Amino acid sequence: MKLILCGSCGRMGKTVAECAETDEIVCGVDRNPYPLSFPVYRSFDEVTESADAVIDFSSPSDLKERLEFCSERNVPIVLAATGYTEDDEKLIAEYAKSVAIFKTGNLSLGVNVLQFLVKKAAEALGDFDAEIIERHHNKKKDAPSGTALMLADSVNEGFGKSKHFIFGRHGNVGARDKHEIAIHAVRGGTVVGEHEVMFAGTDEVITLTHSAQSRKVFASGALKAAKWLQGKPNGLYDMNDLLSTLL
Repeated sequence: MKLILCGSCGRMGKTVAECAETDEIVCGVDRNPYPLSFPVYRSFDEVTESADAVIDFSSPSDLKERLEFCSERNVPIVLAATGYTEDDEKLIAEYAKSVAIFKTGNLSLGVNVLQFLVKKAAEALGDFDAEIIERHHNKKKDAPSGTALMLADSVNEGFGKSKHFIFGRHGNVGARDKHEIAIHAVRGGTVVGEHEVMFAGTDEVITLTHSAQSRKVFASGALKAAKWLQGKPNGLYDMNDLLSTLL
């Protein structure tokens, strides 16, 4: 498989390159390029290499450029960035009509198992309060994390979509609303990624957590997703689609 790596000079881009097979990455694209073991371009307009898929660990900026490139060349793409706006989501859905797109808030197998577990827990626990805490390194720009939002959606599905989200608390906010799911973002140091979902009831608390010890878990997931996308029809896919075939 031949890959184009977008965001190749960032932390995750370099980790994907380390985990990829020799010569699997034909080129990279990065807004701040510097020499690597493969050519790195400033934009997709400069790319002449052929590839089987694009892995995108960059930022939501210039999203349309990479989607246009993939659509025109019929090259599937793995969108592994977070922080997409509502307009970005609409753009992704529109381009999914003309190219295969894999998008997820987290590429870790463990996190996606956690997503399944928190939904089942919410279904079983019903009237428990749910709170989500996510912790990341001090370089992460978006908050809350895409994974925290993904987990919140799963918890809310388990509650029958009866809750609304709030983001942190400050000041005299009054008693907790039974219909809220609070999401809290913590930033510091070199924390790769930690997510905790707490269900608090009368006299008991259940906590489900996931801790990423290395960025390699996300890089490995991205490579698996790119391989899984091969031959898939146009459309928007996520980890649930991949896991359903593996399981």
